[in-house]
Amino acid sequence: MGRRAVNQLGRTEKVRNSMERARERSVHAMIESGQNARGHAWFRTTAAPRGALSLDIERHATCYPSQLMAVPSGGFPIVLTAPLTESVDHAGFFIQMSLASIPEWMEWVINKKYPAWRDVPTTAEGQAATAPAGLRVLEAVLVREFGRDAVGICYPEQLPHFIGDATRVVAVSTHNPLGTTFAAGVYASIFGSSREPLNAIYARRMFTTILAARKQYRFSIILGGSGAWQIDETGTSAELGIDTVVSGRAESPEVIALFRRALARQPLPTRVEAHHPSDETQLTVPETRTSFGVIEMTTGCGRRCAFCQPDLNPRISVPKSAILKAVAGNVSAGNRQVSLATEDMFIWRTDEAGLPFFVPNRTELLDLYRSIVEYPGVEHVTLSHATIAPALVDPNLVAELSALLLDRSPIQLRRISTHPEGRALAPLIGIETGSVRVARQIMAGKALPFDIADWPHIVLNGLEVLNRNNWFPVCTLIVGSPGETDEDSQATLDLLDEVERRGLYAMWVPSIFTPLVRTRMEHSDGIRETQHLSKLQWQVIMKAWAVASRIGLQTTWGKLSFGIGALMVWAARLRRLNGPNFTWPVVQFSGVVPERLLERAGVLYRPRPLPRRTREDLLATIRPAWREAIDSARSMTRLGGRLTVLSTDTVFHRGNFFAG
Repeated sequence: MGRRAVNQLGRTEKVRNSMERARERSVHAMIESGQNARGHAWFRTTAAPRGALSLDIERHATCYPSQLMAVPSGGFPIVLTAPLTESVDHAGFFIQMSLASIPEWMEWVINKKYPAWRDVPTTAEGQAATAPAGLRVLEAVLVREFGRDAVGICYPEQLPHFIGDATRVVAVSTHNPLGTTFAAGVYASIFGSSREPLNAIYARRMFTTILAARKQYRFSIILGGSGAWQIDETGTSAELGIDTVVSGRAESPEVIALFRRALARQPLPTRVEAHHPSDETQLTVPETRTSFGVIEMTTGCGRRCAFCQPDLNPRISVPKSAILKAVAGNVSAGNRQVSLATEDMFIWRTDEAGLPFFVPNRTELLDLYRSIVEYPGVEHVTLSHATIAPALVDPNLVAELSALLLDRSPIQLRRISTHPEGRALAPLIGIETGSVRVARQIMAGKALPFDIADWPHIVLNGLEVLNRNNWFPVCTLIVGSPGETDEDSQATLDLLDEVERRGLYAMWVPSIFTPLVRTRMEHSDGIRETQHLSKLQWQVIMKAWAVASRIGLQTTWGKLSFGIGALMVWAARLRRLNGPNFTWPVVQFSGVVPERLLERAGVLYRPRPLPRRTREDLLATIRPAWREAIDSARSMTRLGGRLTVLSTDTVFHRGNFFAG
C-alpha cells in the first residue's frame, strides 16, 4: 500500500473518530439537559441508512409505504419496539386473542382469515404509526425527558434500520413473551406439541433481530410491559440478552433514571421495581395512535381478587379531559376506533362522587361515553373489562349505555342480537367459577354489593340484564384453582348448563390457573401439563368452548364442519398430547354426538338445574348503607360543576368495604 493511500486511510479514520466523538458529546449533552440536540443533523432521507444491518429475521415480509424513510444516519439513541402480534389492530377485533392462543403450526388459519394482517402502517417519517398503549406511554415519557429526535418507535422488522452507532438502548414492551399467561401457554399445548403461542414465537424472532444488531452495535436492552414478569421468573434474561427487567409503570422516577444511565452507558441493574402513580396528576396519557385505540380509563379496582395483579395498584380514574385529548390524537393519526382500558369500566370516578366503587357514577360515565361517540371521526367504540354485579345494581345504566354505543360497535352477532344490524357489545367479564366455595376463597369481593354466597345467581341475573340490552360478554373461567375438587368443577358445569337452559349467551373463555407473581396466590401451585387435567376439568373447558362456538358459527354447515374437524384433529394429534381424560369432552365439543346422550351413557357429568332467585331477592340481601348509596346514585345532580350525592349520611373510603 502506497504512502498516499496510508495517509488517506489515516485521515478517514480521524474523520470517523471525530464524528463518533461529536455523536458522543451530543448524546451526553442531551442526557444532561433533557432536551433533544436541535440543529444536529441526525435525519437524512434514505431507503436504507448507512451502516444499518441488512437482516431478514421475520418469516413473512411486512409491507410498508413506498415513501423513503427518514431516520437518523446513526440510528436513534433510544429505540422502542414491541412484537408485531401485539401491535396489529386492523385485521379484526379478535385477532390478538387468537395470536395469543394458537400454536405456530396453526398460523395458516390466521393467514387465511386475515391475509394482510402483517401490513402495518408507518408515519411519514417511517416510524410505527400504531403501537401498544403501554409502549406509547413510555414513548411520551422519554420524548418529554430527552426530546423527540432521541426516540424512535418501530416494528420488529424495522429494527435494523433504527439501530446504529448512536443507539444506546433498545426498550421492548411485551404482554406475553414466553406464552405463560393464564390461557395462552396451555391453549397452545392443547393444540400442538409446542407450548409457545404465536405471539411468543414472534417475540423470540424480535429478540433474535435485536441480538443480531448487538453484534455490530453497543447498546443495552431493557424489557417492560405486563409480561415482563415471565422473563424475571423464568430466568431467561441472559438467553434473550436483556440487561434490565422493569416491573411497573413508565412514568416513575426509577424508569427515567434507568434510561439516563443507559444513555450514559453506565452499568444497569438487572431489575427495577417502578412505583405506581398515586394520583391522576402523575399519570401519563399519550396523545398518539395506539393499537385498537386503547386509552387508559382507570387503574386498580378494589375487589381484591387473590389471583389479580392490577388490583394491587391504587384505584385512579383518568380525567375526562385527558381521555378526550387521547381520542383526538388517535383520530388525527387515522384511528377510527376507541377502547377505554380499565379493570372495571363501572368504577370510573366513583371515588370522586363519594360512592362505593361498586355503585357506578352513572352521570359522569354516560357523559364520558357520549362525548367519545360524538367526537368527529370516531366510528367504533368497544368495551374493555367490566364486572357483572353493577348490571344488577343499575340495569338502567346498561340500557342507556347500549343506546349510546350499540350503533358504534364493530362486533356483529346477527344470530343472537336484536339490533337491526346485529351489533353487540362484548366486554370482558371475569366469572371464573360456578363454585361458591372457590369464589369465596379467591374473589369474595367480586360479588359486591351482594354476598358471594349468591354468586351463581348474580351471574345468571346479570347475564339476563346484559343480554336484554345486546351485551354478550366474553366471560373468563379459571380451571384448576388451588384445591379445586370435582364438586367445584361440577358446580361450574351446573352454571354453564343453566346459562344455556335459560337461553342466555356469553362467550366463555376457560383458562388454566397460573400463579402470577406479586399476587396473593403467587406461591400456589398451578396445572403445568394438560394431561394432569381431570375429566371434569376437561368437560368444563370443552363445554365452555362449545357454547362460545355456537355463538360464533352462524351456519349449520359451519357447525358441522367445525365439529368433524375437531374430531379429526383429535384423532390425528390431540389424543396423544392430552391424555385419556380429554376424549369424551372433545366428543362433546364436536357436537357430533348429542350431549344428553353422552350424559345418559355415563361418560359425561349430567349438570343439575339451579333454583331461580330474582334481582329483587338479591337486592334484599344488600347492607342498608349500601342500598342507600345505590339509591343516591340515581339521585345524582350536578351542582356548580361537581357531583353531589343526595340523601346519604354515609361516607365511603377506598379499601374499607370489607370491614364489619
